[in-house]
Amino acid sequence: MILGVIVIILVFAVIIFLSISFYITIFGGGPFVPTPFKAVEKVLKHANVKKGDRLYDIGAGDGRFIHLATKKYGANATGFELDPFVFFISKLRKWIFKWKGEVIHGNFLKHNISDAKVVVCYMLPKTLAKFQKKFDKELKKGTKVVSYAFHIGSWKPKKIIPKRGKISKIFIYEI
Repeated sequence: MILGVIVIILVFAVIIFLSISFYITIFGGGPFVPTPFKAVEKVLKHANVKKGDRLYDIGAGDGRFIHLATKKYGANATGFELDPFVFFISKLRKWIFKWKGEVIHGNFLKHNISDAKVVVCYMLPKTLAKFQKKFDKELKKGTKVVSYAFHIGSWKPKKIIPKRGKISKIFIYEI
C-alpha cells in the first residue's frame, strides 16, 4: 500500500515536472537541444575565450559550455537555465562528472550581465531578437556574443563560421 502511494506521488511529480518543462519550451526560450561537444569546442575557440574572462551561457542546458569554458580556457563561467528539468540535469552532471562553473536556475533577464567578456547562446531566432534588447542595454564595448546556429535580431555579425558537417553556423558579434 505504501509503495503504491509512493509510486503515485513520484509519477505525479514527474508529470508536473515535465509539464513545467513543456510550458517553458513553448513560452520560454525554446526546447533543450544539446549542442554537440565538437561544436561547443569550436564556439569557444572562435570566441577567443581567455583565462579569467567572464562568460555567460544563456540557456545553459546541461552546462557543457560552462564546464568546457572553465576547464579548458580558465574562464569564470556562469549559465542560466529556465527549465527545472534541464537545470536538474546540469546539477547532476556537475556532481557526477565534477564539472566546473555555475548554472543558475532562473531567467537571465533578471540578472545583470554587464561584466561579460563573452556571451554564448543557442536559442531560437525569435528569442534571440528579444534578448538583443538586454544585450544592447547592458553589454560593454568589446564584449563578444556568440550564437550557435541562429542569427541575433537586427545585428550584423562580425564573423560567420560556416556550417561544417554536423556543426551548424556560428555567428560572432562584437558590441
